[in-house]
Amino acid sequence: MGSAEAKQQVLYVVACGGYPAEDLPALVKWAQGEGWDVCVIATPKGLEFLDVPGLRQLTGHPVRYDYKQPDDPDALPSADAFLIAPATFNTINKLAAGVSDTLALGLLNEAIGFGKPITAVPWPNTVLAQRLPFRNSIESLRREGVSFVLDYDRLPAPASGRPGAKTFPWDQVHEELTNVLHRLTA
Repeated sequence: MGSAEAKQQVLYVVACGGYPAEDLPALVKWAQGEGWDVCVIATPKGLEFLDVPGLRQLTGHPVRYDYKQPDDPDALPSADAFLIAPATFNTINKLAAGVSDTLALGLLNEAIGFGKPITAVPWPNTVLAQRLPFRNSIESLRREGVSFVLDYDRLPAPASGRPGAKTFPWDQVHEELTNVLHRLTA
């Protein structure tokens, strides 16, 4: 199959509640430029940080946040890879425990089971990142094949709000997604 006929790889971006989620339009544009078909999945709190109509227009897909009815058709193409950005303390711990109480967690848990590439970008504050349950969750998810973009020295201080999001590692996210895309299309 020639490159013009190659299937476009589908990236599900899972957005949790955090100020870096406000920067998803720039990520979507970058990923589309790299050849990804991007779909956005939000946690319930993630919705509060997203421009849902803008992301729908940008991606051409609805922003999903809740389960569909069993007989409803799928609104999104099947994912080839996942990015969790930002990934909250809560989402990382729930995912490691196998909790599927939101659409985002349900899709991620299934993706782990299928062995699909998942890159998580945890963004707890520096105090929460020191908690043993969080560190254990990171290690547990790594053992299940989840990749991480995580620099403990760049995490925001407690109550840093929007200014704390300025150090979110978007450059490392771009690098990791480029590597994932190359592995998928090799």
